[in-house]
Amino acid sequence: MALTENTKDSKEPPTITKPGNWLFFGLGLLSIRFIQGFIYWGGGSRRFIYAPNKLNPFHHPWMANKFQTAMPGALLGMEHVVSYILQHFWLLYTAVILFSAAELIIGLMLMIGYLTRFAALVSMGFAVLLMLLFGWQGATCIDEWTMAACNLAMGATLLLAGGQAYSVDNYLLKRNPALAQKAWFRLASGALPLDIIPPRTLQHISIGIFAFVALFDVTTYSYYRGSVITPFHGGPTSPTVHHLSLDHALIDGEGNVRFHVYLDAGTPEAPVHVVRASLLDEQKQPIVQWGEKELSALPPSAFVNDYAYNKFMTGPFGIKAPMGAKATITLPCPQGQDCSAAKALRLTDVDGKSFTISLK
Repeated sequence: MALTENTKDSKEPPTITKPGNWLFFGLGLLSIRFIQGFIYWGGGSRRFIYAPNKLNPFHHPWMANKFQTAMPGALLGMEHVVSYILQHFWLLYTAVILFSAAELIIGLMLMIGYLTRFAALVSMGFAVLLMLLFGWQGATCIDEWTMAACNLAMGATLLLAGGQAYSVDNYLLKRNPALAQKAWFRLASGALPLDIIPPRTLQHISIGIFAFVALFDVTTYSYYRGSVITPFHGGPTSPTVHHLSLDHALIDGEGNVRFHVYLDAGTPEAPVHVVRASLLDEQKQPIVQWGEKELSALPPSAFVNDYAYNKFMTGPFGIKAPMGAKATITLPCPQGQDCSAAKALRLTDVDGKSFTISLK
């Protein structure tokens, strides 16, 4: 779009590089630059300033709990990356501190307009990472995806257009005009247009960035909810309905039932409650049962959790666990009963949903 006055007979391409036009362009992006920065600054400042318990491993708001909730629906193998980090505290703590600090710094850089293009590029990386981790979550819609998708587009816009109005970049350029001759300054700041790049090359870069943003946003949306070339669906990992995956179920040498369980779907806002466990015979009929009372009375030694954060444990209505919890659980065979004849184990949650696995 031309922001300069070009006559119909002019062979000059449209341009926005005149000082007045470039300033107007920056003013148009001022709201985007500030709010994009505020979103990330807000995330970092909550952890460092307003809610420091998020960075305290000994308090429930500790960020590891949030990361663990992302595992079930994380894309491109990120589930395994998060799992590995959660099992190595030094790596986990370093990652939480560095990511939070990066959010704080990049957010502040965008708000004040310092090295705007560089900050915008980093913010795009944040958006991609957050979409891969948390994009599947959202009880009424994919809330996490929506925020990250918008942030990716906003970051791409600032990367290309700069947004120099009321910025530190512009102040630095006025104080030191020689910066206009520095390639690193023109590329990393938002004070000047990218006219050091040949127009045709810049056009190709811009279209490439648009294609990446559009394809990444639309394909992840289609994966999570359809509604692009397929009908709407609830997503491969439900963000609303709890699901328990069971494996390695067996009767141990002492006649007790031992199994591994993973809460791999549902809302992070509420834990799952297992209110009944049943051993089944060949006809899938219960022969031994543990109700709410028995499950609530299990000792802590009955739970061997995979992670030190979101855990399976006893609750007032049986066994409870927040999203992403994994554990090996042992159910002692009730006194006077023989559990060895059982062929399968079934867990039933408070909503009446059942999850069954054959016993080895």
